[in-house]
Amino acid sequence: MLSQTLRDARKYEEEMERKIAKEDRPDFHLSSRVGWMNDPNGFSYYKGEYHMFYQYHPYDSHWGPMHWGHAVSKDLLHWEYLPVAMAPDADFDRDGCFSGSALVLPDGRHLLMYTGVSKETQPDGNMKDIQTQCLAIGDGMDYDKYGSNPVLTKSDLPEGSSKFDFRDPKIWQKSDGSYRCVVGNCTMEEDGRIILFSSPDGFHWKYEKILANNNGRYGKMWECPDFFELDGKGVLITSPQDMLPQGFEYHNGHGTLCLTGDYDDKTDTFTEEQNQAIDYGIDFYAPQTILTPDGRRIMIGWMQNWDTCNLHAPGQPWFGQMSLPRELSVHNGRLYQKPIRELEKLRGEEVRHENVIFTDVIKLAGVEGRKVDMELTVRAVDPEDVYRKFAVRFAQNDVYRTSVSFRPHESIVKVDRKFSGSRRAIIHQRRCLVNSRGGELKMRVILDKFSVEVFVNDGEYVLSATMYTDLAADGISFYADGKVNMDVVKYELI
Repeated sequence: MLSQTLRDARKYEEEMERKIAKEDRPDFHLSSRVGWMNDPNGFSYYKGEYHMFYQYHPYDSHWGPMHWGHAVSKDLLHWEYLPVAMAPDADFDRDGCFSGSALVLPDGRHLLMYTGVSKETQPDGNMKDIQTQCLAIGDGMDYDKYGSNPVLTKSDLPEGSSKFDFRDPKIWQKSDGSYRCVVGNCTMEEDGRIILFSSPDGFHWKYEKILANNNGRYGKMWECPDFFELDGKGVLITSPQDMLPQGFEYHNGHGTLCLTGDYDDKTDTFTEEQNQAIDYGIDFYAPQTILTPDGRRIMIGWMQNWDTCNLHAPGQPWFGQMSLPRELSVHNGRLYQKPIRELEKLRGEEVRHENVIFTDVIKLAGVEGRKVDMELTVRAVDPEDVYRKFAVRFAQNDVYRTSVSFRPHESIVKVDRKFSGSRRAIIHQRRCLVNSRGGELKMRVILDKFSVEVFVNDGEYVLSATMYTDLAADGISFYADGKVNMDVVKYELI
């Protein structure tokens, strides 16, 4: 039985979606059907399709009471909207259906696990969010909330845990048929940690252990955890709040963290060995992964930044988009990310320029556009006299441009959108320290109207940024301070 709150949301999004032209959306990145989008939720494969739910406020393009938006795809690039899946319409989630995950039960039902939020007055008179973990069961279209919700509450937390910061369950099934989930939490002193729970059936849950502790290293509360095994390593990804930068890592405040290490499946023990940011650009948060039917680990994140996401005009009909799906691998303890291989099926005509030697600024025949897949290799013409800077500029005309630059002597890649059309003092630049020898660097630059994602050295580093430049600005140019030898392969994405 659908609640009136859910029926109202479905009717509203269906009516308002008609007012948004296809040309005003990204082509192959999932964006909010209407209103506001943030974290990816419930990323799963069900009944022959990929399902992506998302944090959703349909009634405004700014954050509000959280619903679960819903879309499906055959290839993770072309999305079809389905009706909003959940609304805050029960006592245990009356103030929001926060982030969570999904899996398929043995009987064929689709199980969603999410955080229910309800505000309660505290002894000091302040109102605070109480966060619990809840379930909903459905058929890929309609979902009923579990009659025994919530299934995890403050009473299930270990001593010293905050009941106000207990959210974002990521659920999976082990090879023995039992279930596990990791949930983000912090201590009463706001020190982040990831808690592991177990269940024999997906419905009855108990506390197992603290899987990972921050111990004051990376920000405060740890949100949106995901845990999986990949290439012989355990991989824990999470999004810490209020991070301090460490060298060239963790510059986004509310940023991303990947820990890799050893994992003992029998005792559910994770021993971390290495740490890194997941994305070094401006806009990337709360990633979630899936194991595809063909065995790939695919990740999608919210392509936005909490410090800049509320500065757009109130009348904007939609706000928020997801990143390109990325295939993950681990090499020498480091997480690598590559654009999903299905993207290559969207490639149109190839334009190739090889061994282009230049200084200053050049444009190349056939290299332009705002829906582009472009592979670049740059190197020094003279190894004894390495160039000082290389840049590719795009979404460009006489007024606007966004750029990605490389300074070989510092080995720094930078994304810069200060001339993209913004009229606000928001974050415009992010830098990344990369591996490079003698000025040689590989980059793959993906443009989709309102975003750029740069994959450096076959996915060793990634930088993502949104840009809301007028679509008429579709020029691409190249800049060199010193002599550069460059190969370019460019595809229009169709």
